[in-house]
Amino acid sequence: MFTKSLVAFSALVVGLALAPPTVVAQSPDRAMPMRTPDGQPHVSGIFTFRTITPFQRPEQFAGQDSLSQEDAARFEAAERIRQNRDLFDPEKGSGGYKGRAEGGVLSYNEFWYERGIELTADKRTSLIVDPPDGRLPPRTEDAAMAARERGADRREHMYDSYENRSSGDRCIMGFNAGPPMRSSAYNNNVMIFQAPGYVAILNEMVHNARIIPIGEKSDLPFQQRSGNSRGHWEGETLIIETTQFGGGSSGLSSTNMHLIERFTRLNPDTLAYEYTVTDPTVYTAPYSVMMPLRRTDGPLFEYACHEGNYGLFGILAGARQLELDGRELRP
Repeated sequence: MFTKSLVAFSALVVGLALAPPTVVAQSPDRAMPMRTPDGQPHVSGIFTFRTITPFQRPEQFAGQDSLSQEDAARFEAAERIRQNRDLFDPEKGSGGYKGRAEGGVLSYNEFWYERGIELTADKRTSLIVDPPDGRLPPRTEDAAMAARERGADRREHMYDSYENRSSGDRCIMGFNAGPPMRSSAYNNNVMIFQAPGYVAILNEMVHNARIIPIGEKSDLPFQQRSGNSRGHWEGETLIIETTQFGGGSSGLSSTNMHLIERFTRLNPDTLAYEYTVTDPTVYTAPYSVMMPLRRTDGPLFEYACHEGNYGLFGILAGARQLELDGRELRP
């Protein structure tokens, strides 16, 4: 299923490449892959991975790998309205936010969001391509129980200390930078650098940077939040294998996760980004995702989350004040 989806995706991109191209550095012979000075396939550049294609296939599209142009246009229009924060009612609450009577406060207005406005070019109904139903595999019983226990503990202690808050609240890790990367609300941009023997991946979200040696396979004597990544080339595809996760990165199933990422230049404007997650301590089977990285004009913006981090201060200061007032702390 994964291979069939890639073939279909590649065929679509090849078709798009026949349209008049934008001006971009490329091989003089368009039939030849772009190359770095040391002869490696060229996967560098600034890319966006924003899209409103759902990560998992919605129930309404069960059995449908992709949509017709007409159905896709209707879904995109409906999603743009559903997700538009300017249309949320702060009194009643909306989109998962509680109403004011229940202590709810809406998030940013629509100006600050960059989630994308359309599906991927092939109009897929999910970014997950394997399992074939476009859904995450079932969790193991132990993992499901552990998740319930973590959720209960978090609800009970979430206002105790900064250490009980998420890595996102603490500005340590972003919610879309991964690894693996995953389209989300904003800052869905990444810059990829290549140098002899190394590839660097810089995400705009919380300016997360991964420096990845090419060819080495040795383990580190310690874990890292983004894991220990090692790369190698298979033909025109850069393969990055990551293990030894320390916890806190977005998309992490557990510190036992084994991640394989694949970067393939399809044309001067597009990289195919695919990844497979294997974690038998959490999921009953591996799952694979395919998401295009589309060239975009830079630069990346600084994600200045640490400068004051007023949100985290406000969360904890507000909780201490509610305790002094003898009022209930709400999740």
